[in-house]
Amino acid sequence: MTHPLQDAASASETLLTMWTIRRFEEAVDDLFARGLMHGTMHLSIGQEASATGSCRALRPDDAITSTHRGHGHCIGKGADLVAMMAELLAKETGYCRGRGGSMHIADVATGNLGANGIVAGGIPIAAGAALAYKLRGEDRVVACFFGDGAANEGAFHEAVNLAAIWNLPVVFICENNKYGMSFSTEKAFAIEHISERAAGYGIPGVTVDGNDVAAVYDVVAQAVARARSGEGPTLVENVTYRWKGHSKSDKNLYRTKEEIAEWRGLDPILRFEAQIREAGLLSDEDIQHVRTQALEDMRSAVREANAAPDAQPADLLDAVFAPVTAQLGA
Repeated sequence: MTHPLQDAASASETLLTMWTIRRFEEAVDDLFARGLMHGTMHLSIGQEASATGSCRALRPDDAITSTHRGHGHCIGKGADLVAMMAELLAKETGYCRGRGGSMHIADVATGNLGANGIVAGGIPIAAGAALAYKLRGEDRVVACFFGDGAANEGAFHEAVNLAAIWNLPVVFICENNKYGMSFSTEKAFAIEHISERAAGYGIPGVTVDGNDVAAVYDVVAQAVARARSGEGPTLVENVTYRWKGHSKSDKNLYRTKEEIAEWRGLDPILRFEAQIREAGLLSDEDIQHVRTQALEDMRSAVREANAAPDAQPADLLDAVFAPVTAQLGA
């Protein structure tokens, strides 16, 4: 993929991805509020630059592992919007036939090895996939997304250490949005930057402004190139912020309105629009066209997903037990 600011086409593609993520999550938020979607969800509104810049640094045959807050990663890696929306609406045409919902979307065809409802659950999976690629001699890299809370889980230590000593082709991307559920990173860490943890594993650690899509791309692209050349993993910390609560039931009582307003003023999408205007890559008319396309694509996805057949409860066990085709010993 090309740098977000390389030319008009790259800028337009990058902006469209960011707006698509924003519109998808706004649509999901609205559907939940109106009682048309069930289960739970975790929004990443405000974090669009992290997913977009990181995924843009990957090749189509590279892979990702995602998190419970993973809609942006899925879209950034090329997921189909209709199949995503259908999954959240418990439709048979969803990525997991409506059984997984928001936290379990996987799309092997685009290299998405799956979102994960377990905090830090995707980190060892990423290391395992990277090991498989190395053993098979495949020129592929895994980008592993996780949150700041996951960096304090044992799975983080074990997987990063293993990847480091075996020089596995994986990039560990910590999306530090300042809160693990309701617990501030200022209380959860005795270090200034989570990327400092990398020193304990003998690998590079880099902290970047996670609301600057071009800066994220630069750092992740360098880490991907390092991994692809056989030099091993990198720990990248994208410092960002989620505008919404941890999940749909979060009333945001642990942070102030002033703090949220301050970060909303650092909107990564509007920031990128300002960058491409200044660079003369896109005009106001071009930018509005991208905004309109993202909105229309999302409305179309909602309509098509809604029209799909519902997942059938009677078929739930199909994905749990293998079909019985013959009696044992026959």
